[in-house]
Amino acid sequence: MNDSSSSSPVVLDVWCELQCPDCRAALGDLDALRERYGDRLDIRLRHFPLEKHRHAFAAAQAAEEALVQGKGWEYVRAVLDRVEELDRTGEPLLVEVAGELGLDAEEFDTALVDGRHILIVDADQAEGKALKVTGTPTYVIGGERLDGGRSQEGLRARIEEIADRLLAG
Repeated sequence: MNDSSSSSPVVLDVWCELQCPDCRAALGDLDALRERYGDRLDIRLRHFPLEKHRHAFAAAQAAEEALVQGKGWEYVRAVLDRVEELDRTGEPLLVEVAGELGLDAEEFDTALVDGRHILIVDADQAEGKALKVTGTPTYVIGGERLDGGRSQEGLRARIEEIADRLLAG
């Protein structure tokens, strides 16, 4: 019997939007989950830019560029920490944050212009819609959708419950 599956991590998809204050609030839960599970939980950033936030689509592309450059979640956190500023200044902030984190800001600027990450963002959004994601953050773990856009109350406990069950296999 092949038991390699027991060592593979449980996947938690986090449908997120970088202009969303609720996603910023969710970072604490994600930190706690990382702390508790380490490598046993694979927390994956999924994009769901909402139309009401005009810089969200560009921010999602920028987050993908940050992943390529090795600082995806660090970048996500830095941008979410400045949601209000992103509302006001838009794309220049996305490039500025990249520079502050020691990433190649020029490459960010180019990536936003040439649209190299648009397909990933579009695919995430399409998958999110298929899963009936309507707001952010929304979590999907073990085939179950948990909507954090309405309320994050009790969500971390629910995620832990599902993760524990899946890890116990």
